Amino acid sequence: MESKFDVASIRKHFPILEQKAYGHPLVYLDNAATTQKPRSVVKKIEEAYFSHNANVHRAVHLLSQQATEAHEAARVVVQQFINAAEPDEIVFTRGTTESINLVAFSFGEAFCREGDEILISSMEHHSNIVPWQLLCERKKMTLKVIPIDDNGCLLVDEYEKLLGPKVKLLAITHVSNVLGIENPIKQIIEKAHKQGVPVLVDGAQAVAHMPVDVRALDADFYTFSSHKVFGPTGVGVLYAKRSFLEQMPPYQGGGEMIDQVHFEKTTYNRIPFKFEAGTPDFIGTAALAEALRFIQEIGLDKIADYEKQLVNYALQELSKVEGFQLLGNIPERHAIIPFQLKGIHAYDVGLLLDKLGIAVRTGHHCAQPLMERLAVDSCVRASFAFYNTSSEVDRLQAALKKIYKMFN
Repeated sequence: MESKFDVASIRKHFPILEQKAYGHPLVYLDNAATTQKPRSVVKKIEEAYFSHNANVHRAVHLLSQQATEAHEAARVVVQQFINAAEPDEIVFTRGTTESINLVAFSFGEAFCREGDEILISSMEHHSNIVPWQLLCERKKMTLKVIPIDDNGCLLVDEYEKLLGPKVKLLAITHVSNVLGIENPIKQIIEKAHKQGVPVLVDGAQAVAHMPVDVRALDADFYTFSSHKVFGPTGVGVLYAKRSFLEQMPPYQGGGEMIDQVHFEKTTYNRIPFKFEAGTPDFIGTAALAEALRFIQEIGLDKIADYEKQLVNYALQELSKVEGFQLLGNIPERHAIIPFQLKGIHAYDVGLLLDKLGIAVRTGHHCAQPLMERLAVDSCVRASFAFYNTSSEVDRLQAALKKIYKMFN
């Protein structure tokens, strides 16, 4: 598996993977929470601060022009990465959470009225639940939820029944951050559009693991975070069709997002700047662009194939561990394995794995409604990236066997 995919060479770009945790070589399996950064991304941050650190879009001096060029070049890189129609459809935010909040506020102000409905699914991250609850409270609307089956799969027939005339927007995850299940987004969007319903897709768990083409999907909004795709923290992306951005009011007020300011009236900048109030993280956007270039050089198709093989190997080997209980019996997962060890609390499993040098996530994973639906209060989540290896899976298997034996 790894001979076809040169993971050893890839790992050399990530110095953090060379360190030890409690005397053991680090096995980092918390990639769904945040990914590690290659040297080139950190180097890009250093280079930007040391060579052209100046505020963008504001000055005529050389440093400002250089910073502006790098910032806007990053917008083009993102546009091409997800195949948006034009750079102006890319809005930089602080992350997926802010991107969704922006749409919930601005789309809500422009298109939603009392009595309308917002549709989400049972598997959403809290970031794709709470902003819509706030909108519904503010506008006296109703939040409707698409149910899932006992394995966590979306009930598409029930979804169609909920697509009524009052639904103003569907907000749904591309890939579940707990189960790793990929929703049939293209099919879901087609059904929504037949009813005149626009769709926001939370792509936070998708873009690092497979090619995403927003025009092929025909998504109206698509969001993701830099830090989950090997870039820096504090930077995010909102893709939105121009037709919506033009009609939506600003999310925040301040510098950059204005055209003319007078005490009597303010007019707003053109898109996307209308939604980018204040000084943007122009250092972070340049580093995000470098992260996207890095994974494109490897190839997202190759990454998807390798991770699929790695996850299948992990499922095969972990199923041999006594007491191992997998959450959700689904045909295919994207880089995520959620599980419990029978009779042992997830927190205890995570704590002991940490002492053995293995980093995982435990808890409800910011998806409490999903966990309630699956009748569990917490689980362990091992999440993978293209720098993980089969030998690390073997380490995880051996550690889980040891932990289970300790408790039994």
